[in-house]
Amino acid sequence: MSEPRWLNDEEMRLFRSFLAASSGVTSRLDTLLKTTNGISLDDYEVLVHLSEAPDQRVRMSELSDLLLHSRSRLSQRIDRLVERGLVEREKCDSDARGTWAVLTTEGVSRLRTAAPDHVEHVRQHLFDHVDPSDIPVLTKALEDLASASRPS
Repeated sequence: MSEPRWLNDEEMRLFRSFLAASSGVTSRLDTLLKTTNGISLDDYEVLVHLSEAPDQRVRMSELSDLLLHSRSRLSQRIDRLVERGLVEREKCDSDARGTWAVLTTEGVSRLRTAAPDHVEHVRQHLFDHVDPSDIPVLTKALEDLASASRPS
């Protein structure tokens, strides 16, 4: 067994800062969305993906990959969104095994209502604390990390 590639002090600082920032910002945004609009950050993310898709529908398997959720976790989330009238499930005509998640009119309405508050909260809790000149570098680094964490 080879020796672990231990983190140096700067790498450890970056890693711990990443965890604290990611967890802190995500938790704060989730709390604010729940308080102001009655939906979680996870729900909001599902609604956004559906709103951006052609015909506001995405196959469940593709949505699972986009969100980095297990299929069972996504299925439970979609069940809750269906119960609230924000999303519908539709069978895929071309593939009997496939199911679409489809944004409802109520889902569009909830998203439109939540978006202005959410964007302001993102500004307050993320962008107001980042130097604008750092945004391209941070974006590239986080995109690389996100890409590396996706299932192959």
